[in-house]
Amino acid sequence: MSNTTILIMMTALFLTFGYLGVPVAFSLMAGVLLGTVFTTVSFPTIIQKMFDGIDSEALLAIPFFLLVGELMGSANVVQRIVNLSLAMVGHIRGGLSQSVAVFSMFFSEMSGSTTADVAVMTRALGDPMKKEGYSPPFIAALIAAASTIAALVPPSITAVVYGAVGNVSIAGLFMAGIVPGLMIGFGLMVYCYFFGPAGMRRPRATFGQFTDAVKEAALPLMIPVILLGGILTGWFTPTEAGVVAVSWILLVIIPILARGHIRRLPYDFCHAGLIYSLPLITIAAASAFGWMLAYLHGAALISDWITGICGNNPGMIMLMLVLLFTIIGDFIEPVPTIIIFMPLVNSLTEAGNINPVHMGVVLIATLAFGLITPPYGLVLLMASKFVGVKFSAALRAALPIYVVFLVTIGFTIFFPKVVLWLPKQVIPESVGCFKSPGGTGYVCPQ
Repeated sequence: MSNTTILIMMTALFLTFGYLGVPVAFSLMAGVLLGTVFTTVSFPTIIQKMFDGIDSEALLAIPFFLLVGELMGSANVVQRIVNLSLAMVGHIRGGLSQSVAVFSMFFSEMSGSTTADVAVMTRALGDPMKKEGYSPPFIAALIAAASTIAALVPPSITAVVYGAVGNVSIAGLFMAGIVPGLMIGFGLMVYCYFFGPAGMRRPRATFGQFTDAVKEAALPLMIPVILLGGILTGWFTPTEAGVVAVSWILLVIIPILARGHIRRLPYDFCHAGLIYSLPLITIAAASAFGWMLAYLHGAALISDWITGICGNNPGMIMLMLVLLFTIIGDFIEPVPTIIIFMPLVNSLTEAGNINPVHMGVVLIATLAFGLITPPYGLVLLMASKFVGVKFSAALRAALPIYVVFLVTIGFTIFFPKVVLWLPKQVIPESVGCFKSPGGTGYVCPQ
């Protein structure tokens, strides 16, 4: 049996099980096991590849970032960030919907998880928006779209996985993701201002009210400072940054702002560990599936087909990958998608002479977009469930918001100098720069 036939059978089995509601990890393993039946690959080899996929120090950052989001969402400090967001933009047309975008830009820099953002924003802002007359489909669509910012800005769990699997600088991905992340946030604000419901008009917050809101949110907002400052200065790795952020919450924020929450800490730790088990088993299964894909030369076949169409044009290659990942992201979550197709991505990155950090940010933004597109749309599905509205209604409300994502992805592809400017200034080595032989400054690839 030819390799192409085996690949088609593996993919068909995975998609069939996925549509039947089988969890992604088990659907992937079904495809892998089918591949082992028709090849000389042994079952112990597959087990080894699963273990190799999760045997990475960089992946240890994920449980700590998940714990940060869990503690922040449970320790009664979220309302302080909501109040700050309202003080900043509450007086603008559609003030409460504007605050969703602002809140997400703040909270995404603490949790790094789109699903955590959806859960927290729905609890904190869903009911108030309903009381002001916002339609439930609009609420679900806006919250889902805003939560995708967490996939781009540090400490993005998606960026951690991409960097760990693709051997790309995680710090560089963090820095390069800030521009597209902010573009989505401000793009949602523009959309809400011109096309969203007017909502209830609030008076502009006074300077005193604004400063009070800043003071109340100061301790939680130190978390992004700790994460970014420590990583950028080289004081600690992303994993160590997660440990320091958790320590800050446990030793400072909770004792000062939510002392009564101390008795619930064991539950938060257990819940974060339970949440971590879901991507962990998916990473293991996706690693085995991706290895089997490479073993059967599937990545090479797709790479040759894309380069046959696009040649070595970096813009065209990235557009083709965006199209491919948009389709794939409709069915598969970002983490397994990254792991399965990383051999293909690495091949095309080299073929187009594309900066690995630039390619990573483009694909992460594309996968974030896939979280709100049909038929799967994980975060849109979650938001519609939490808000209590049909997925089809939330999907119709989300369609105009797609423009924000398409513009952001297009900008990220065709303006790499803007996207890579920040990492070049802060961590030049993360994007391939090296110290000048003359001894002053850095030399960076064009």
